[in-house]
Amino acid sequence: MGEALTVGEGPQRARDRELVSRPAGRHNAVIMKSERDKMLAGELYDPMDPLLREQRRRARLLQEAFNRTSVDEPEERLRLLGELIPASGSGLEIEPPFFCDYGHNITLGDRVFINYNCVILDVAPVRIGSRVLLGPAVQIYAATHPAPAEQRRTGLELGFPIEIGDDVWIGGGSIICPGVRVGEGAVIGAGSVVRRNVPRHAVVAGNPCRMLRRLAKPVSGSPFG
Repeated sequence: MGEALTVGEGPQRARDRELVSRPAGRHNAVIMKSERDKMLAGELYDPMDPLLREQRRRARLLQEAFNRTSVDEPEERLRLLGELIPASGSGLEIEPPFFCDYGHNITLGDRVFINYNCVILDVAPVRIGSRVLLGPAVQIYAATHPAPAEQRRTGLELGFPIEIGDDVWIGGGSIICPGVRVGEGAVIGAGSVVRRNVPRHAVVAGNPCRMLRRLAKPVSGSPFG
């Protein structure tokens, strides 16, 4: 979870301790990681960094434009999504409104369908495979905060990558927590809170999410009745 802060240590001192030294000929080259590098590496980072703030601003402007589009503007929707989420496969369909932090940290396979009012907090990489279905109001949280209050007071944050395999179906209102991997062909019941990895071809549901059964063949119809 990144390097822990000393109690009472402020953000500047924490950043100072992030300096990395390594030999460069007869001299030592001192390299400072950017806040974006630390964010994507799962280390404590400062979300108020000017570059990160500008990237979030750009993403919000694109989302505002996308969320205002009409159903009669499919080409404009695809154009805006291409700018917001460049790493997208073919056949992408997202129903507005849709919300994310950056967009460029999301990777989508082919024929992904994301229903109304979904949220992806992509401060770390979020990889979603092909033919994945997200029900309404699904929330995917790569973002998190340090647990100790002393660390949270510094304003530093954390993120851990999320991976969702091919042919996954996530029911409406489900929450995927930081660092979770969902195996291919899995089904997650509506309203689930997923804090642990989900095996391939598993049917899971609940809060906390638990295994219900394994799928012996491809999904056909709802397993929840």
